[in-house]
Amino acid sequence: MVMGCSLTLGQVPALAESPPSESPASPTSAPADPATADQGVRSTSEPDAPPGSSRAQPSAAEPSASDQAAPSASRPATPPASEAAHPDPGPSPFQRWVDGHIPAPSAVLPGTGSAASAPGVPPDSAALWHAIQSSPTGDPFFDATPANIAQYAPGDIIESRDVSWPAVPMVFLTVVTPVQRAVQVKFRTTNSAGAPSFGTATLLLPFGRWTGPGSRPVLLNAPPINALNRRCTPGYVFSHGYDITAGNGNDFVPSPTMWAASRNYAVVIPDHEGPLMAYAEPTVAGHIMLDTVRAIRHLMPDQFGQSRFAMTGYSGGAIASYAATMLSSEYAPELAPYLAGAAMGGLPTDYESFAKTFDGTYASGLMLSVTLALAREHPEILTRMNHAAQWAAISPIKDVCSSTISDIGAFVPYAAVANMRDPLHTEFADMMFRRLSLKGRKAGMPIYIYNGVHDPWMPVANAEKFYGEQCALGVAATKSIVGGEHIIGYFNGFSGSTQWLGERLSGVPAPNNCEVAPRSDAAPRSGTPSPGR
Repeated sequence: MVMGCSLTLGQVPALAESPPSESPASPTSAPADPATADQGVRSTSEPDAPPGSSRAQPSAAEPSASDQAAPSASRPATPPASEAAHPDPGPSPFQRWVDGHIPAPSAVLPGTGSAASAPGVPPDSAALWHAIQSSPTGDPFFDATPANIAQYAPGDIIESRDVSWPAVPMVFLTVVTPVQRAVQVKFRTTNSAGAPSFGTATLLLPFGRWTGPGSRPVLLNAPPINALNRRCTPGYVFSHGYDITAGNGNDFVPSPTMWAASRNYAVVIPDHEGPLMAYAEPTVAGHIMLDTVRAIRHLMPDQFGQSRFAMTGYSGGAIASYAATMLSSEYAPELAPYLAGAAMGGLPTDYESFAKTFDGTYASGLMLSVTLALAREHPEILTRMNHAAQWAAISPIKDVCSSTISDIGAFVPYAAVANMRDPLHTEFADMMFRRLSLKGRKAGMPIYIYNGVHDPWMPVANAEKFYGEQCALGVAATKSIVGGEHIIGYFNGFSGSTQWLGERLSGVPAPNNCEVAPRSDAAPRSGTPSPGR
């Protein structure tokens, strides 16, 4: 359940396919350095060209074959002062040794591109990027990109299907929650580079008829999927049944799904890592959450067209609810009247601090898995991997689920998998940390922040800082610091977060518990609109 984040060097019987919407995509600000080229319209179960492949990429340092003995990886050699200021310092002796003794994947496996090309050859990591993707599930609903995806607007429904069997018994078995019906929806969304992509989510409908005021409220529950394989997502598990390797989509008891269904709310569970399983990529997760709201309103407009929507997530799932709040004003401003609020607990907001704090520790396995996931949306990362890391990236590691994601690579430092010394302290790493950061934005809805006071992964100081920043921006924010570390913090914070969510979904105005006055210039950060948003 713990989320570690950083990067290396750097049927329903009557529900048919929906036609593309004629309405244009909503304008919004783009993430840093977006690629504006369209991905094309070919239909395939393989991913298109790497996202952001048109971004300017810093050149990779070329390792050389030398040094017969392997130096230590944990303490890279300190470069001279003049070299330390270089945006991409060259490889350490250990890294030269690795690439001198381990062949690149391209040298052994035909058709597999190497990010570390021969001297004088521009790096071409497209084939390697394809090789690191999650293996296909065999279900086109999760694998196939529609040929005409660019013709859809964000949130438009591409396909929907009834999955009450096996989803209804699966929901009962995993989170002890009876529901009447389960419908999956596939919809257009936008990736981190601003290009068209697709998302999937599962709508769970309770047994009871809604008799409360207005339309039935809807809770988006973002569980901490924390996985690299599409078979590990809640959507796949709900539609194909339990698999010992996939688990249950990583929800747990007590679950927000259980709480919402007990109140006769509808529940939607998005597969918020996206079709590339880009674990911890915030822009992808935020877009999918917001486009899930759009899609559910399109799917059943008579039931949910005027509903209040709230979101919740913890740890890896909190990335999704957090990102949705930070991006909503830019990406989905038309949803503002319907977004009642978002709760987030055990939230990682500072990827840079996390990476530098836990590099080479028991958390390294989780961080290296996150790095691989991020490379699926940011292929520049591949050019900073040494040959050993490239082999690991195309190995069965690329398909692990949450149960094993943190086991492989524990205590392995980033210097052991990079092709430049001190990889977390380079201009490339700084650029990537900035690209992944949503700091400085104003939440587009009321927020509830909770954190364990003794959480070693997500320090309570970071939660306090985020709360203070949002208060200064004029957001109606509530903070709850509970007893316990990361796991206990979830259980101790569950009651307070669901009570707050229930009030928002009931239409009670959000309290503003801020202890600081809003800044006079408090306003959402804006940027340049990008295509497809």
